[in-house]
Amino acid sequence: MGRALWAAACLLLTTACGQEQDAARAGQPARKPLYFDVKSFLDAQAALLNQRKPAVEKRVMLRDGDIETTRVAQVDWSKELQVFYQADINKPALRGAYEVQAGPATNTLTTGQVYRRKAGIENIVDQLRVAQTDTRGGTIEAVLTQDNPLFFSRKTLILNHQNGLLTSYQVQGVQKLVMFDTLRYSATVKVLP
Repeated sequence: MGRALWAAACLLLTTACGQEQDAARAGQPARKPLYFDVKSFLDAQAALLNQRKPAVEKRVMLRDGDIETTRVAQVDWSKELQVFYQADINKPALRGAYEVQAGPATNTLTTGQVYRRKAGIENIVDQLRVAQTDTRGGTIEAVLTQDNPLFFSRKTLILNHQNGLLTSYQVQGVQKLVMFDTLRYSATVKVLP
């Protein structure tokens, strides 16, 4: 009896997954993202940049506070932008987990939205801010935090784009592991024309 119940559960799960995949392949529209679609934005940027193959200039702040600058000619953009995928808040488990507010306008040409995590929701993305300007540019900024008794990490991810193409990005953060020194880091990357 137990094996029959187990087999029936597996068959039901397999059938349900198969129907969902069949619906996706049949061209039925996928569920519309509730929040700004970071993943689609990054996928599109990686494809465009891999096609254009621009060089980048990287500025990294080292542990002692010195800044090191280097130029990189060949970049694998799907790997380069990987850290920014952490800012994706459109996962099914996070539907309804964020409050959407109109972003503070820095001037009359800027519009945007701020997605703030609701109290009591567990996710590393505290806030996602998306700003668009009338000049076809914009900024995406995410603040990510992990905090537990052994480890604290807070990082800010910033992407700047102009005319539909990534122009620069930045990662700043701090990490603290129990019984170790606090580590602060910063990296700024400019996409060269």
